[in-house]
Amino acid sequence: MEKRKIYDRDFRVNAVKLGLETNFFKVARELGIAYSNIYRWRNELQKYGAESFCGVGQFRNPEQKRLAVLKITLTKKLQKVERQVEIFKSASKFILKGKPMIFYFIENNLDKYSLCGMCEVLGIKSTTYYNWKNQVISPRQNQTILLEKEITAIFYQYNGRYGGYKISVELEGRGFKLNPSSVGTHMRKLGLVSKLSSKHKIKSGSVFIARNPCVFPNLLNRHFTADEVSQVWVSGITSLETARGLLFLTIIMDLFDRKIIGWNLSEGMKIKETSMPAWEMAVNNRKTKEGLIFHSDRSPQYANKMFVRKLNSYKHIKQSMSRTANHLDNTIPTRFFASLKSELVNSNMLPAKEDMQEKIAQYIKNIH
Repeated sequence: MEKRKIYDRDFRVNAVKLGLETNFFKVARELGIAYSNIYRWRNELQKYGAESFCGVGQFRNPEQKRLAVLKITLTKKLQKVERQVEIFKSASKFILKGKPMIFYFIENNLDKYSLCGMCEVLGIKSTTYYNWKNQVISPRQNQTILLEKEITAIFYQYNGRYGGYKISVELEGRGFKLNPSSVGTHMRKLGLVSKLSSKHKIKSGSVFIARNPCVFPNLLNRHFTADEVSQVWVSGITSLETARGLLFLTIIMDLFDRKIIGWNLSEGMKIKETSMPAWEMAVNNRKTKEGLIFHSDRSPQYANKMFVRKLNSYKHIKQSMSRTANHLDNTIPTRFFASLKSELVNSNMLPAKEDMQEKIAQYIKNIH
């Protein structure tokens, strides 16, 4: 019986190198080895590199091969940990600013890191990120949005004099059951404080500390007047209920003549669906000028790099934002929305989505 040939490591490596340079079939025939052997050697060399061929000749040791595989596994794990540390360091300044800023970090770094890797490090579910990106709103969130809009409408309808108890009674008359303490929770969230409450005093002298570079101090300070055109523009976003779900209306108003100079109706709340198209319409309808103040709330549609860069490109525009939990700082758009909704809801039938655009355009045209 012919004794089985044993080839040392150098022979195998050189055979593979020669096969890569010329032809594997030809090299196998010239060296007198099986054609399948040289291909198997090539695959093992590619997979294990310097640790290949541990089971033959001087490397014929199963334990050595096991350690080589373990080394490769640990190397991959170490690389993963190093990548996680790098992600955490890059995202550290966004983590304390809340989920919206974490989502913006993820979106801006998808070309550098994997989505699963960033979500794992930042404790975010990938479905949550996709919901934010697509602005998917749950039925419960829809209900909360409608309820808070109703509370806001009642508050301003009665000139800011109603507190939690009276608003609760008014809500019950409109088909909403909510106890006064829950109404008070929503009012605090919206920054609504009754004029008759001892808590009505607002700390206007508080120091502004910007943790988000896209958030700006309140330059307007509730002075909702303007002496000339394009001195102050204010903007806001609201949801409108239709027969087939919600639509979102973004407006930009010039305080000089209270004219809506820019607006957009969208099915989502992405920046490119809300603040950006409304701004483009505004600058097409009315020229900007030196010292123009653009005032809004701090929602992500305004407090983001894309929109800030757009305003900064004009060189002479100052951006202003409401203070945290101070709904009264941007009350003009809220009043407009309350008036608009009272006009739209003139029957028990909700308008269709396709009709809403025409109704809003007609309303804006009529008030001017």
